[in-house]
Amino acid sequence: MAKLRVAVLFGGRSGEHEISIRSAASVVRALDRSRYEVIPMAIAKDGAWLGPRESAALLPDESREDLTTAATAALSREPGASEGFDVVFPVLHGTYGEDGTVQGLLELADVAYVGSGVVGSACGMDKDVMKRLFRERGLPTVPHVTLLRSEIDSRAGEALGRFGYPLFVKPANLGSSVGISRATNDKEYAKALAGAARFDRKLIVEPGVDGREIEVAVLGNDAPEASIAGEIVPGDAFYSYEEKYLTDSTELSIPAKLSEEQQAEVRRLAVEAFKAVELSGLARVDFFLERSSGRFLLNEVNTMPGFTSISMYPKLWEATGLPYAKLLDRLVALAIERRDERRSTRFEL
Repeated sequence: MAKLRVAVLFGGRSGEHEISIRSAASVVRALDRSRYEVIPMAIAKDGAWLGPRESAALLPDESREDLTTAATAALSREPGASEGFDVVFPVLHGTYGEDGTVQGLLELADVAYVGSGVVGSACGMDKDVMKRLFRERGLPTVPHVTLLRSEIDSRAGEALGRFGYPLFVKPANLGSSVGISRATNDKEYAKALAGAARFDRKLIVEPGVDGREIEVAVLGNDAPEASIAGEIVPGDAFYSYEEKYLTDSTELSIPAKLSEEQQAEVRRLAVEAFKAVELSGLARVDFFLERSSGRFLLNEVNTMPGFTSISMYPKLWEATGLPYAKLLDRLVALAIERRDERRSTRFEL
């Protein structure tokens, strides 16, 4: 049987460019070479698409073994015109990658690709829209106030008046905790708003929640399944970019120390959140377990969670009984399943 040709797409025009490279390196190393021909395909920080040989040069030395770099891998927006691969695995985080833009190109090209489609990716990236979808479905979530960059001076006081300190300020459209700050006074709040506004025109402001950070991995298309829940125990005030990728002060507890009833409830909520945002393929769903009430509050979904060696998503599935390499097999199969299902849709009378 011929090997499936998997183009691993990474990099991108995003503040998470470097994290994407690290995730892609892990995926490339773990893809089974007896089943797949692996083709690196990178997007530079300026948006330029690189060829396989240039793309491979961005990966660490230990991830370059057995990569296909000599063959042509061309992605065209015209159906049937793409060549050199069977499936695209877009290991892209953040804007211009996880937000529906690349997914739109892949839809136009009519190629199989891992992860959510245009609607799910766009809504999963925009924390404001995501939370509105949670509420529309009746799911518990952290309250928030949305501000545009142009409204910071006129409306910043609304969130403070509603929630008080501490506050969390986030760019609406970014991940990996990039641009997120915790504010406990007016000076920190002003700095947090200015910092988040560097990364997006739309910001969200949320109250600090005294709760445990619980995460669940979801996998599937029309019938998604949830992993066991895990817990993040940050060494800092919150699970920052530095803690996720640069330091080793965070404790990952898998499974989370929850009762059977709590495990069942948070897994149910994770699947409901996945469906509410119209996701497919994969997502990591993040919660707070509020200490005062014992309620689970949805924080956000991540439509392309980190795939580094220390990332929670693959660790959760491994603890649930699905090893990393088998998880990748499943994701590739789901991508093909979704492409085949999409082709059954008629676009003319």
